[in-house]
Amino acid sequence: MKKVLTLLLMFGLTLVANAQMVDPVKFTSKLEMLKGDEAQIVFSGKIDDGWHVYSTDLGNDGPISATFNAVKMDGVKAVGKLTHKGNEISKFDNMFGMKLRFFEGSVTFVQKIKFTKPNYSIDCYLEYGACNDETCMPPTEVTFKGNGKSPAVSEEEAAPAKAEEKTAETAKPEEAAEAAETEAEVAADTTAVAETAVGDTTMTADLYKPVISELKAYEENPADSSLLYIFLAGFAGGFLALLTPCVWPIIPMTVSFFLKRNKERSKAIREAVTYGISIVVIYVVLGLVVTMLFGASALNALSTNAVFNIFFCLLLVVFAASFFGAFEITLPSSWSNKIDQKSENTSGLLSIFLMAFTLTLVSFSCTGPIIGFLLVAVSTQGSILSPTIGMLGFAIALAIPFTLFAMFPSLLKSAPKSGGWMNVVKVVLGFIELAFALKFLSVADLAYGWHILDREAFLCLWIVIFGLMGIYLFGWLKFPHDDPENRTNVPQFFLGMISLAFAIYMIPGLWGAPLKSISAFAPPMFTQDFNLHKSAVEPKSHDYEEGMALAKSQGRPVMIDFTGFGCVNCRKMEAAVWTDPQVASILNDKYVLISLYVDDKTPLAEPLTVNENGTERTLRTVGDKWSYLQRVKFGANTQPFYVLIDNEGNPLNGSRSYDEDIQKYIDFLQKGIDNYNK
Repeated sequence: MKKVLTLLLMFGLTLVANAQMVDPVKFTSKLEMLKGDEAQIVFSGKIDDGWHVYSTDLGNDGPISATFNAVKMDGVKAVGKLTHKGNEISKFDNMFGMKLRFFEGSVTFVQKIKFTKPNYSIDCYLEYGACNDETCMPPTEVTFKGNGKSPAVSEEEAAPAKAEEKTAETAKPEEAAEAAETEAEVAADTTAVAETAVGDTTMTADLYKPVISELKAYEENPADSSLLYIFLAGFAGGFLALLTPCVWPIIPMTVSFFLKRNKERSKAIREAVTYGISIVVIYVVLGLVVTMLFGASALNALSTNAVFNIFFCLLLVVFAASFFGAFEITLPSSWSNKIDQKSENTSGLLSIFLMAFTLTLVSFSCTGPIIGFLLVAVSTQGSILSPTIGMLGFAIALAIPFTLFAMFPSLLKSAPKSGGWMNVVKVVLGFIELAFALKFLSVADLAYGWHILDREAFLCLWIVIFGLMGIYLFGWLKFPHDDPENRTNVPQFFLGMISLAFAIYMIPGLWGAPLKSISAFAPPMFTQDFNLHKSAVEPKSHDYEEGMALAKSQGRPVMIDFTGFGCVNCRKMEAAVWTDPQVASILNDKYVLISLYVDDKTPLAEPLTVNENGTERTLRTVGDKWSYLQRVKFGANTQPFYVLIDNEGNPLNGSRSYDEDIQKYIDFLQKGIDNYNK
């Protein structure tokens, strides 16, 4: 049902999130000397469009706050708290139930320090969290190391510190011996811990073996897949535009013109083909113009920008009103008249191109809303090629009939005649555009937390819209420009039946039914207040090695959930997807679910030093360890991130990230089970 509906309506334009390493924030660090014995460590960051870095002191129940951490501070001490500079944005977040503060574009964090000795040695780092509207980065460190002399601290000022050192050196022999004995015991314990860690790492070395290439072998090319889908959506839009009263009557007139003015049929066909190619060029150029006006980064930002989504919603409502007959969206008639005159006064290829341009202007009242919606939909997919590919599909569908009928004129006799049915097509498109305007309003509603379009309200409106569309197709509802004597034909009857059935199908969703066929469009399940379909999913383990051992003993495949306490979209997936009864049943009964929190601050028994891509890193916390596992083994560093593996740590399917499409998630889990059983 979902794919049929999506292709019919042109709107199944969802991107599949795949495993990838991202680096959306670039930080630099430096030491700036101040007056006297003070200085400051400055961390300056540039943030990619669509991403934000969280501010300081957000509390333990929120996302990852920016913090200053000292590994070694010899000869210096921190003064005060970490401060920030930049345009701090404050917004209430319903998922965390608190006001979050973050930065976009750029941010500077500053830690003030004071020198206490003539010589200093600093080893510290800034830890921060970054998210966009789909994924989050694990806690990320920006290090600063420095040492040298501080001219601001004289030998006299440093005397008290030297006296302390001397006192420590001349301590009683008994105390020194006791201290030495204690140090020896600590060293022995540390050695034992280190040996245990090494031993565990050796024992589980296969579990940490990189499987990035194996994982990619399962992945579809996300760009190719989404662009093909956008092309098909554009093609469907062009086909629907053909059936409108502004385009269909022009086809036989144009083909007859080419056939009559050329005695040779081959020349008429060539001119018709040129005419079709001109249509393609015009609309593809339109797609390129949209891309050039917005740019790649702006297109990506449009997908979640609340202001633009509200604008798109209102734009689609206007388009729908136009299709319902409230008014016509037309370009100035002088434009088409001038282009038409120029086409008559010229010859050759330019004349045919100007004729195609005239068609574009004359048919704008019908094609404009379709083109507008298509550009809105594909622009918010965030792909730089989306508008061009969408317009290519639209133009090809629009151009094919002109070429086809010129090649086979006899087909014109069997083509449907113009009539009231074309107005029905316009009105149906109006209902569809009105329905999907709510999708854009939903994005803005979620962004601002207005709660004016929660899941129940959205479903109520969709039920009414598609119910009315079915009533209209049966002829029980008329608009001012409808033919009062127009009867319901057989195609209308079946379409009306499908529309009413779809409206009835959505009714159980008001009580929490998952409605998998529209899960990509409706607001997430967590926005629904009244829900009778509650399903709980509990991880079997929060430790990788422990969970893998459990899975092996039970003979089950594993799903690793790389998540975070401060990951908003991780909570959204758990609330909107994991609550689905079928998803919950599969995760609880057929998998061993291991949830690994990359921002878990529990210290490791002993910090581990690893070499990653030629850079030495220190893993200090449990979260550091799981983040390292995700990067090294699976080649990804964003959350949420879901991967299915067998008992030896080999992938069973491609990965998944933030995507609230429940049916795709079920297919993802089922494919993992099938491959595991093989």
